Amino acid sequence: MRFQRCKILFGEEDFQKLQLAKVLILGVGGVGSYALDCLYRSGVHHITIVDYDVYDETNQNRQIGSDAVGAFKTERLKELYPGIEAIHQKMDMAWVASFDFEPYDLIIDAADTTKVKIEIAKKCYKKLIMSLGSAKRFETSKIEVASIWKTHGDALARKIRNELKKAKFDRNFTVVFSPEEDKCKEKGSCVAVTGAFGLTICSEAIKKIIQKK
Repeated sequence: MRFQRCKILFGEEDFQKLQLAKVLILGVGGVGSYALDCLYRSGVHHITIVDYDVYDETNQNRQIGSDAVGAFKTERLKELYPGIEAIHQKMDMAWVASFDFEPYDLIIDAADTTKVKIEIAKKCYKKLIMSLGSAKRFETSKIEVASIWKTHGDALARKIRNELKKAKFDRNFTVVFSPEEDKCKEKGSCVAVTGAFGLTICSEAIKKIIQKK
């Protein structure tokens, strides 16, 4: 049976929680595509992805589905992961303001735009897991999970913290980050880290789903 080993690990009751959970993944690039793969293989049945980009050759070092250069990420991943829902949509401030996040049990933010990430946090903090900077790094042992307010050594985390403070927002939400020093100036990337970010997010998502009463 496809999920037999998952059921052995989690037990019937908790595995049922995974099957019933509704998860929204914002961005399915180097981090989000691995979170999708992990959740899908772990028995999460109701997964919705949101993305707008097409694959290009530079994605091929780190993104699942990127063999299909020129294809929309949402369409390619629907082929690879039958049964998921896909929303082909550019995530901007207007979309965050108008989109209904209520039906989802968990929101995974693997989007690229800082302003959008901040608005998502304000709107969805109670059920949010956010990915911070995974580029310019190659040491997976440095990856950490913490509250946004406990992050350190990550420029994106610092910017988000500062903007949230300016907005007088002080609520907690979970982030995956790495304090590893940048190894390059441009956006170099390694799937060892981007993929591990996605898998770590998946692990945190599973824990939150199982712990929910």
